[in-house]
Amino acid sequence: QVQLVESGGGSVQSGGSLRLSCAASGYTGSISCMGWFRQAPGKEREGVAAIDSDDSRTYADSVKGRFTISQDNAKNTLYLQMNSLKPEDTAMYYCAADRVICQWLIPVYFNYWGQGTQVTVSS
Repeated sequence: QVQLVESGGGSVQSGGSLRLSCAASGYTGSISCMGWFRQAPGKEREGVAAIDSDDSRTYADSVKGRFTISQDNAKNTLYLQMNSLKPEDTAMYYCAADRVICQWLIPVYFNYWGQGTQVTVSS
């Protein structure tokens, strides 16, 4: 089992920045990919960014150039630096992990999920 705990959400104005963190614990040696997903009210959960064990990164088109995913393997922590935030980035952000192909960035393939952290961007 793998446990994931997100932190760092909050409320910011359009153009602002936030940094999300996800602390992983448990049997993390089984994980090959960690990612960030988000879900806005009334919408399906969508992939935001993912990073694999070789540090290869995948981003959704909507966040390319604004968001950066990174990981600190020594701390078993995943990060998402979000810059130039827009109101449409408002959502609950979830950390996920599993032994999957990161480039797919598809929620259904991930079995381990955190509880989520809310990000609200006002105009």
